[in-house]
Amino acid sequence: MATALPAPNSDFYQLAETLNTEELAFLRQIRAFMEAKVAPIINTYWIEDSFPFELLPAFKELNVGGLGLQGYGCRGGSALLAGLAGMEMSRVDSSIATFFGVHSSLAMGSIYFAGSEEQKKKWLPPMARFEKIGCFGLTEPLVGSGAAGGLLTTAKREGDIWVINGQKKWIGNSPWCDISIIWARDVADNQVKGFIVENKTTPGFSVEKIRNKIALKVVQNGLITLKDVRVPEENHLQAGTSFRDVARVLKMTRYLVGWEATGCQMGAYENALKYAQERLQFGKPIASFQLIQDMLAKMISNITACQCMVVRMAQLQIEGKLTDAQAALAKAFTTARMRETVAWAREIFGGNGITTDYNVARFFADAEALLTYEGTYQMQNLILGKAITGLSAFV
Repeated sequence: MATALPAPNSDFYQLAETLNTEELAFLRQIRAFMEAKVAPIINTYWIEDSFPFELLPAFKELNVGGLGLQGYGCRGGSALLAGLAGMEMSRVDSSIATFFGVHSSLAMGSIYFAGSEEQKKKWLPPMARFEKIGCFGLTEPLVGSGAAGGLLTTAKREGDIWVINGQKKWIGNSPWCDISIIWARDVADNQVKGFIVENKTTPGFSVEKIRNKIALKVVQNGLITLKDVRVPEENHLQAGTSFRDVARVLKMTRYLVGWEATGCQMGAYENALKYAQERLQFGKPIASFQLIQDMLAKMISNITACQCMVVRMAQLQIEGKLTDAQAALAKAFTTARMRETVAWAREIFGGNGITTDYNVARFFADAEALLTYEGTYQMQNLILGKAITGLSAFV
């Protein structure tokens, strides 16, 4: 009688065993949601370049809005829980993980870290309940990595009103969401400041959906145009006075991308291993061939290294010690390893690897976006380089 082959398992160092009961239960809750609700439909939406709005009620029931943020109706929990959620979501689909990260980490995080007490009380509870969905407008058509000092979008104060002009590009959720966090350069002091813009009711605010993407196709990205958009002072993020406040939010999102990149690898690996165990060539499963085993071994090695890194990063964050450079290192390393892992996974599938029917093509394509967003691989290395040399290579 043939021995049963082991089920694909991307937790090779048994990190789940280090979690407490609450964390493990949460991990299983997210996994069940992703496998039952998302996995059966996500390829169809990916192909159609559309968002599965049917999932929003289930997201609300999942009670994950504001994960890692304390109070104001947010889910709360540790940085580890927030990371685990991103990893588990990305293990099934990186677009859903990105939608969640943009809303819960970038948009809600901006209000949480840079908003006044009144702003937090007003906006965070409905956002935590997914009654109001947010986006984060920093990147511009001509400004990406240089956002710290070169934003072209301007804000000019006129009494109790701010007048904003400019454009934002690649803004996830923006074609359909309710609230945009817009970062603009104050013409009075040249400092970057944040504003809460209510998309659907504010004159001069328009969004054009970005089409023809090859990655994260479920995430709806937009080109936002702001033409004499008038925002009341009460919607100016009161605690945000410079780009340092943006950087605080970005540190946490780079942290989250490290987890998402790890999850993307896990999904690609598990799909590839299952396929290799079942696919026959020359009368044998291809998983029995040396070259296939070599690729699978390198994949699980990448995943395990990334898992250990992001868990340690979570520990540093919980202790209040995580630096920008440490977050940059994790984002750069995990996304680079992810690119290798998903490429090997696609290779194992042969010709079948270029169709969405087997999932791995989606992981392969989506990895390209994770490599770039929230700061490119090269920019993360320059942040790291400055920290370790004491010298800045930024122009």
